[in-house]
Amino acid sequence: MEAAVDNEDAVTAKAATSIIVVGASAGGVPALSTFVADLPAGLQAAVFIVLHASAESPRLLADILARKSALPVRYAVDGDPIVPGEIRVAVPDLHLLLEPSFMRVVHGPKENLSRPSADPLFRSAAWSFGPAVIGIIMSGMLSDGTAGLWAIKSCNGTTIVQDPIDAIYPDMPRNAIQSVPIDY
Repeated sequence: MEAAVDNEDAVTAKAATSIIVVGASAGGVPALSTFVADLPAGLQAAVFIVLHASAESPRLLADILARKSALPVRYAVDGDPIVPGEIRVAVPDLHLLLEPSFMRVVHGPKENLSRPSADPLFRSAAWSFGPAVIGIIMSGMLSDGTAGLWAIKSCNGTTIVQDPIDAIYPDMPRNAIQSVPIDY
């Protein structure tokens, strides 16, 4: 139940027509870098990443991940279409949400003390894409992503967490494991 997120087979097997949403916070950049490096160039899934970042944070994450990924990595843009084979990253101080065919980038209230937050992304993905969603929680403090994983599980999606033993900050994965039935 606490399998490491690098279980490439679990992600690749379901990703043929999937939406993959990933949430991370403190210690998340190394985990995200490893994750995107393992995604195959022909992945037929759209990938969306939230890393907690303050309004003053420079926009560096997309460039960092692009150096590791075989897939194109860009910041999310409000109204852009959802395209399989692309990785989109939440903009600092804005939530990333998914509609059935496009993404929204909005300045909503902070959730779990964060904007962007994993929970709004995960909930919107669950409601828009149901069982086609794979939700992944990685290193971070507190419990962001737990409620979002619950929404994904409730809509018959797949839930994955980084093994807390491997996470630099194990709170987010550990809290998810304690509250949601985790698939991998």
